Amino acid sequence: MNQFPVNLNLAGKPVLVVGAGRIALRKTEQLLACDAAVTVMAPNVHEGFDALPVTVVRREYASNDVAGFRLVITATANREVDQLIHDEAEALGIWVNSADDPDRCTFTLPATVRRGELLITISTAGASPALSSYLRARLGEIISPDFARVVDDLAQRRAGFHAEGRSTEDIDWRPIIEELLATHGIDLPLAVTA
Repeated sequence: MNQFPVNLNLAGKPVLVVGAGRIALRKTEQLLACDAAVTVMAPNVHEGFDALPVTVVRREYASNDVAGFRLVITATANREVDQLIHDEAEALGIWVNSADDPDRCTFTLPATVRRGELLITISTAGASPALSSYLRARLGEIISPDFARVVDDLAQRRAGFHAEGRSTEDIDWRPIIEELLATHGIDLPLAVTA
């Protein structure tokens, strides 16, 4: 299945997570890193949720609970519940992801490496989450936290070009990026060809 890659701005957007176990906790933490307004719904809630800034609804999912949310993630391990949530979300035009259940997803969640504003995503369109996780771990070893400073420096240079009235489309960024990588002591062990 060919998927269209997109990064969503979820800041302040209402997101529903149905399920409150270990997997739901990890997904909720990822949503909170994007400043989403998360509601977690489940009768039993993992203790890790206690310290998170989320709304917790301690009950089973009921029909039409998806209404009013922009995005829904299920981690219930119950196919019947996940199917109901998927069908209701689809009917309302709400994007839904069911953990480890690509047939009940209108989007999949890529594995990610985040370094400040730098976000690298790896996806197999749900076919092999294990490979995505493996590649995330390997890239996480290569892409150090110093890359966040490189992104900040590049953003400043870009803003400077814009302030001069220049388009950044015509700038050869490669030598600038390589200079900044060297400045920050980053040796990128990837074969990159022009």
